[in-house]
Amino acid sequence: MAHVTHEQLDRLLEQALLLDDHGALARQLDSLARLYESGEVSRAAILVMAAEEWRQAGQPAAALDRFHEAARDGGDVLVDPRSGIADTLFELDRPDEAREVIAAIRGGVWNPATALTVAETLVAYGDLEGAHEWATEGAAACAQGTTMREALLRTRYRIRVDLGLPEDDLDASLDIAR
Repeated sequence: MAHVTHEQLDRLLEQALLLDDHGALARQLDSLARLYESGEVSRAAILVMAAEEWRQAGQPAAALDRFHEAARDGGDVLVDPRSGIADTLFELDRPDEAREVIAAIRGGVWNPATALTVAETLVAYGDLEGAHEWATEGAAACAQGTTMREALLRTRYRIRVDLGLPEDDLDASLDIAR
């Protein structure tokens, strides 16, 4: 079994960047997740990283499996793994399932980082209205002056421009933060 540290993951990521081999990194992360016993990083977070690497390697089905495993694991992660499930389902041309997952996320407890991820996914797949809702609600859930709030407001602003909406008070607050 393995005790996983941030340093260990950083080394793996550096090696993968040098080799430009996402598949190899995904396999290494899969192995770490299988051997996981404890660590500074949760097993679920390792599975999410593996999922992202499988996506980069052009293996969305493997990515979907890892995102599902991370969601079942329930360990501490920055972004709800279900947002990765939804994004991957869109990628696999299964939009109805993706929207069901997003509805399930909305119906539960979510954090601003998850809201940003869902908003970006919806933008990528053409649902600007849905993306606007997620970015707006995510920004409302953030404390003033945080990096996450600024990221959500910037995403929201770009969406509003694409939708042809006029500037509002939240847009103006972004101008103040610049």
